Amino acid sequence: MPKKIVIISPGRDCTPWIRALKKEEPNLIVEVYPDDTNREDTDFILTWNPPKNVFENYPNLKVIASMGAGIRHILKENKIPKQAEITKMDDPLLKEDMSYFVLTTALNFLRNIPLYFQQQNDKIWERLAYQRPEEINIGIMGFGNIGVKVGELLVKNKFNVRGWSKSKKSHQHIETFAGDKELTNFLEGSNILVCLLPLTDETEGILSKEIFQQLPKGAYLINVGRGPHLIEEDLKNALKNERLSGAALDVFQEEPLPKDHWFWNHKKIQLTPHTASVTDPESISSQVIENLNRLKKGEELLHVVSLKKGY
Repeated sequence: MPKKIVIISPGRDCTPWIRALKKEEPNLIVEVYPDDTNREDTDFILTWNPPKNVFENYPNLKVIASMGAGIRHILKENKIPKQAEITKMDDPLLKEDMSYFVLTTALNFLRNIPLYFQQQNDKIWERLAYQRPEEINIGIMGFGNIGVKVGELLVKNKFNVRGWSKSKKSHQHIETFAGDKELTNFLEGSNILVCLLPLTDETEGILSKEIFQQLPKGAYLINVGRGPHLIEEDLKNALKNERLSGAALDVFQEEPLPKDHWFWNHKKIQLTPHTASVTDPESISSQVIENLNRLKKGEELLHVVSLKKGY
């Protein structure tokens, strides 16, 4: 039987994915939901934001492959078949892109670039005091594979970096913290807080008043994790009372961000349209094909997700 993959990603132009996958495996059959056929024979699905209960249509499904590093979009409205495994992407380019985005955003903050853009609009000529990287502690909340790469680039650019994760990690050049017991110490020394956490039931709403109050007064927030990490009203209050000096947000509860949302007009908020790192089909299609081949051979899959942990 020919190898086959079904792509389920409503609203997405799947042409780049089809082209990249067939470049890796020319004889591969690639079908796009809802126009796919012979669902009883489908064992491998590649997906992002699948419709509710869609996997129930595939009785012999073995692999649900996320098109990106996150899997919450798969779990939130779908029951996972007992025989199926979920995999995620581990893309070196994605890690690199994320690292440079965080570095750029942090430097923009230190050098007051968002404020200068505002002054330009208002035709104000005024120099503002700035800080240097070596004077700043950046805390990375979510010190996993991506967080480590982000931290290493920041260290190369003279930032003092600290990382926090659920379980203990160690790094030669980065101070690390783990678990609830060390969270306060981590936060109290972080002038810039970067959220890179996976989205799970435990981490949803974690960027809250409780967290902001433990940061140094005037700290800056960079959220490149997921929109539901942030309690928006708590951010508004933290900016109003100057607990936070500003925030750079790349991810949101609802995307695209509604035109009437208060984020748009807030002078202390920098917005980008979920562009910190974007999965490139060309760079990761080989991972998809590798796992498809492993499935057919009965071998262990790469980048399998723990449903218990949620990442």
